[in-house]
Amino acid sequence: MSSEQPRNPLHGITLEQILNELVAHFGWPEMGEQVRIRCFTDNPSVASSLKFLRRTPWARAKVESLYLFMLREKKRGH
Repeated sequence: MSSEQPRNPLHGITLEQILNELVAHFGWPEMGEQVRIRCFTDNPSVASSLKFLRRTPWARAKVESLYLFMLREKKRGH
């Protein structure tokens, strides 16, 4: 298992860290546009978003995908 993980950019990063980095990079309004879920648009908070994302696999997958996109963009210098 450990031989696969060094190339996985999500390995060792908590969902809370992912969410905090996305909010710092995009802000709540842009995140609500990128991932259309109510916890990002209606009175957003990290705590409420974490609660929803931990129970909703499809939403978590979208957030992780947005995080990977952000990492690629940062690496390219955009």
